[in-house]
Amino acid sequence: MMERDIINIDRDLCNGCGVCIPNCHEGALQMIDGKAVLVNDLMCDGLGACIGHCPQGAITIERREAEAYDEIVTLKKMLQESGRNVVAAHLKHLKDFDLKDEIHQALEYLLAHKEEIDFDVVSLIAEVKAHVKGQKNDNNMIKFDNLKSAYAQTKSSAGGCGGGCPGSAAVEINMDVQADTQVSGRSELTQWPVQLHLINPDMPFFKDADMLMAADCAAFAVGDFHSKYLKGKKLAIACPKLDSGQDEYVYKIQRLIDGAGINTLTIIRMQVPCCGGLVQTAQRAAAQAQRKVPIKVITVANDGTVVGNEWI
Repeated sequence: MMERDIINIDRDLCNGCGVCIPNCHEGALQMIDGKAVLVNDLMCDGLGACIGHCPQGAITIERREAEAYDEIVTLKKMLQESGRNVVAAHLKHLKDFDLKDEIHQALEYLLAHKEEIDFDVVSLIAEVKAHVKGQKNDNNMIKFDNLKSAYAQTKSSAGGCGGGCPGSAAVEINMDVQADTQVSGRSELTQWPVQLHLINPDMPFFKDADMLMAADCAAFAVGDFHSKYLKGKKLAIACPKLDSGQDEYVYKIQRLIDGAGINTLTIIRMQVPCCGGLVQTAQRAAAQAQRKVPIKVITVANDGTVVGNEWI
């Protein structure tokens, strides 16, 4: 143990939005019981990359007794669970803070094990070396900066109310109440939000659920999307071509499998090559998960015709 800077999370301020999780490239944070938790002192570098992404201001840096940060332990976990993009973001983060010893340790390890690693280590090192200190070239970080700014504007216009951005607050929808209101057709949507970047896999309504992951375009192509595919399921939507930060998608699907214990995962994709990325993301998550769940892939043409329906 040693005295060093390390993050502290105020549980009373944390609203469980999960925005900080993908911005801790070291993997020291997890969502537990609807709150962000520092689960590993060993992998917290104390630099606070997560702080600027917390819309509630719940994360601060404090100086206290903690295990010394271990770069190799952190890097091994990233290689096992996250992949190239997270490793690259982590190394650029170290470079921004001029942590030369940690970068040297990481690069030596990567080069020594490059034959065992499933991406091109040499090109990754070249990318990190070309990174300019302070340069925000990580689309995922930019996305969450924008989210934080949007939250601040919403909070101001709403008279300073707390609880996070109203548009991304987790809500379970009461279908009985909805049935008594005047709506255009019957919606089978039973939770909000639905965009995969915004959902919190630890929300209780995902527990033991049948999960539908749909390409953004699918609901517009399939006329009976709600009644035929969404009914009885929880929903996440994503676009494998346009969405940034898709390593976070792998993490969230894995959390749905292992943490929420979903029963099944159904994927609705469009019949275009880029939409295959949705299936690949789910397969990556399933490969990393401890549990196994049945995965069905439904492929839809742009006229709404189902051209494929198989379990993988």
